[in-house]
Amino acid sequence: MNRPKAIVSVTNDLYTDNRVNKVCLFLKDQGYDILLVGRRKRNSVVLPERTYDTKRFRLLFEKGFLFYATFNLRLFCFLITRRADLLVSNDLDTLAANYVASKFKRSCRLVYDTHEYFTEVPELQGRTFVKGFWERIEQWIFPKLKSVYTVNDSIAKLYTEKYKKEVRVVRNVSPRWHPESRKTRQELGLPEDKFIVILQGAGINVDRGAEEAVEAVRELEQVLLVILGDGDVVPQLKSYVASHSLSEKVLFIPKKPYTEMMQYTACADLGLTLDKPSSLNYRFSLPNKLFDYLHAGIPVISTDLQEVAAIVRKHEVGVVLDEFTITALKDQIVRLQNDPEEMNRLTVNCIAAAEQECWEKETETLQLIYPKID
Repeated sequence: MNRPKAIVSVTNDLYTDNRVNKVCLFLKDQGYDILLVGRRKRNSVVLPERTYDTKRFRLLFEKGFLFYATFNLRLFCFLITRRADLLVSNDLDTLAANYVASKFKRSCRLVYDTHEYFTEVPELQGRTFVKGFWERIEQWIFPKLKSVYTVNDSIAKLYTEKYKKEVRVVRNVSPRWHPESRKTRQELGLPEDKFIVILQGAGINVDRGAEEAVEAVRELEQVLLVILGDGDVVPQLKSYVASHSLSEKVLFIPKKPYTEMMQYTACADLGLTLDKPSSLNYRFSLPNKLFDYLHAGIPVISTDLQEVAAIVRKHEVGVVLDEFTITALKDQIVRLQNDPEEMNRLTVNCIAAAEQECWEKETETLQLIYPKID
């Protein structure tokens, strides 16, 4: 007897999307055969081996309207020609194809996992026509959806107020991290005599504090900033660091699979989450790197965003900046660098918080959304 088939779709290249991977692994445990669909970019690397099937589209266009149009057309054609009992659409940029395809599959269920308040992402600010296009897509489909969940209470409240629909919350929290072995700084090529501050993630973009982090460490003694991952501002930051001879102060590490990334994160002393409230999406964001830091056992310096600050203050796992300036960030790095007793206290709190703030607890809500298949 065939197991029920779930097709999960997202517009990224699948390499570092840990939330989608966690949902796919959960669905597999619930009794589904999984196919995860994304795209293959020109610079995409080979995916690590997974316990479920993956498919990446090669497209002529890699960004802009033509990318989204061709991706959704390709995805729609793919979906209607494949057997599926469950379609999982990740974010608004895959929703149109999934919604229309679901209408051709009478017994197929559609679930929408919205990772952010999409129509308020920084990339759409000031682009009236493009933002209006995505808003019309959302207004057309969202009221008709029967099952929706998102990443935190603030965003769920915004959607509920706008569309008068129940939106469940499944936070993008890290799974408990108990590696068989932990690599040393020497094994990872990191200096052993530096106070390492890390900013990691797959979306190191504008208004996420990377520029200020570089400026904050450039005059600090024995401090190294590690920027691990990728994003829109990384190429410019690399050029800036090279032109200002800051290679001894800032180290760039390309994006890594989750297990490798966590080895680097665990070797750092401090983790940074510095998103600015420049849009509703960022104002109410709860980035997964915050939880990665907790699970790696490193204290946090964060900006005063509602969801992030609540976690940091609740568990006393770091410092919330009252005002995000280069000077304020620099002062807090120096203060913690010179206070090993406080660093130890915060580290102990991180380890305790990780047992509460973990993916295993979030799956209790997922079980309501995706009941186990008998």
